[in-house]
Amino acid sequence: MVGSDSALRRGTKDRHAHLVRLIRRGTTRVEDLARDVGVSESTVRRDLTRLESDGELSRTYGGAMPRTPFRELALSERLAEATGPKAAIGAAAAERVPDGATIFVDAGSTCAQLVASLRERNRLTVITRGLEIAVMLADSDHEVIVVGGRVSPKSHGLAGAITMFVMERLSVDLAFLGCDAVDAERGVGEPTLEEAATKEMIARQAQEVLVLAHAQKLGRHQVPAWARLPRGWELITDEGRSDALAGFRKQEVRVTSVEG
Repeated sequence: MVGSDSALRRGTKDRHAHLVRLIRRGTTRVEDLARDVGVSESTVRRDLTRLESDGELSRTYGGAMPRTPFRELALSERLAEATGPKAAIGAAAAERVPDGATIFVDAGSTCAQLVASLRERNRLTVITRGLEIAVMLADSDHEVIVVGGRVSPKSHGLAGAITMFVMERLSVDLAFLGCDAVDAERGVGEPTLEEAATKEMIARQAQEVLVLAHAQKLGRHQVPAWARLPRGWELITDEGRSDALAGFRKQEVRVTSVEG
């Protein structure tokens, strides 16, 4: 019996290794993988879920793709990608802001779309760690407060000890967070531990936490650090597939899906 269990484990391990090799060579669809490995599609789906949790690959709709090393994009690159979905997410987020509110707006391109929708609103107090966010609102009627800190060369966001010192003393009605990745259980993925800690801090100081993320950000991507969020946070995304959002709803994350 012990020998049988050992053989079964070896067989599963060999099958997983075969799947990873096939995916790295370009075979990514579940039905093709099942045919090449000689097992059912349901078995392949279970294998892919396990391999994703082990960090071997990333799931996609209908298959999987090799997991590549994390590379933080420059803000200029982010501003040029997925502009339609990000604009829709930003507009939906702006609708959640009541007049006269005190809000925190994160750094990043999707948060910049939120700010574009807030310029003509009645006076708000906007606290931000994003340099571009502050500049966008500098000539508006809103009160704009920039937290101090070290400037990230990629995102132009502020982080570090000074940032934490200031944000620990704040209280905001809503905190709008951007991210490099978002997961139902782990929260938001960030390039550095400093930035993850910054987001955890402001999330604790907010009455409501809303994460703005286009569809490509969903899932356990290979980012260096994660910021856990308080229960009851909300995800605003252009992802509309129920299977992609099921994990968030299972974790009691409120989900608002928009069309980009």
